[in-house]
Amino acid sequence: MFKYIGKRLLQFIPVFIGVTLILFVLQNVVPGDPIKLIAGEKALTPAIELQIRAANHLVKVNDEGQPVNAQGEVTTELSEAVPESMWGRYFYYLGNLLHGDLGNSYVRNMSVNDIFAQKYPYTIRLALCGILIEIVVGIGAGVISAIKRYSFWDVLVTLTTSLLVAMPAFWLGMLLQLLFGVLMKQWTGGAFYLPISGAGGPNSNFDPAMHYILPAITLASVSTAYAARIMRSQLLDVMNSDYIRTAVAKGLAPRQVIVHHALKNALIPVVTYIGIDFGSMLSGAILTETVFNWPGVGYEVYRAITQRDWPIVLGGVSIIVIVVMVISLIVDVSYAFLDPRIRFGAPKEGK
Repeated sequence: MFKYIGKRLLQFIPVFIGVTLILFVLQNVVPGDPIKLIAGEKALTPAIELQIRAANHLVKVNDEGQPVNAQGEVTTELSEAVPESMWGRYFYYLGNLLHGDLGNSYVRNMSVNDIFAQKYPYTIRLALCGILIEIVVGIGAGVISAIKRYSFWDVLVTLTTSLLVAMPAFWLGMLLQLLFGVLMKQWTGGAFYLPISGAGGPNSNFDPAMHYILPAITLASVSTAYAARIMRSQLLDVMNSDYIRTAVAKGLAPRQVIVHHALKNALIPVVTYIGIDFGSMLSGAILTETVFNWPGVGYEVYRAITQRDWPIVLGGVSIIVIVVMVISLIVDVSYAFLDPRIRFGAPKEGK
């Protein structure tokens, strides 16, 4: 087990470097000067501009962080400063990343670490609500659809999941906002309706938990539909297995056959899908958070992309890659608990 985990962690290294390198190259391809983003409307003197470039490692600096010229001597002239190469800035970024430093925002003049520390709790809570809906509704609907095959409930689940899969999440979010936030308020005279924006606060008229209802449903909608479909398909396959027929022939109750024999084996593909989907939820759902003006990581990354605030974009992608890889590893390890036949690192037969 530990040998397998070690191998997987080593495999993550080239993946992480490759993703961050591609994004770093794109940052340099996109036109625009970061200094203009940092300065905003302010006019900078050459001396101040040189200091900002040195602080952001856009020009070559010495060990003390002072800008140097082509001869390696300290300079105070912007025209004499030597621009730092893309590779130099990339390795500088990786070095800071290994120390847990994601850099500073160009636009907001804040540490990216502090920004994500403020935003990530909202994303985590929303992801937990979404994955709870996906597990309970998705697996439950799939099991019912498989057990009640060709019945009214099977048809209902099939039609509902087909509709949700075909419906874009942002469009569903706007429909829910219109129905439960606008029309419901009109129909009830303001007696009952749901919040359609933000995560609550001291000035909100709603309980903080109410703000999670519509975003969580929107976030989990498509994933729940896929989870139900996978659960139905896998459970039907398992129910046709020989050992299930043997259990039925021995007189075991249908509930015992499903819960103790069929469900565990059918869950492996579902756990894989839900685990990866949970990783993407924890990484920030850009569309859902943007539609509901949710103060999470996804909305923050979206704003950073529109403003070309590359430190936030790079920091967000770095967090996304790490979260997805860790969740993927946890899902793989969980297979051994779901299926006793799976043993990581066990010797192959005949050796």
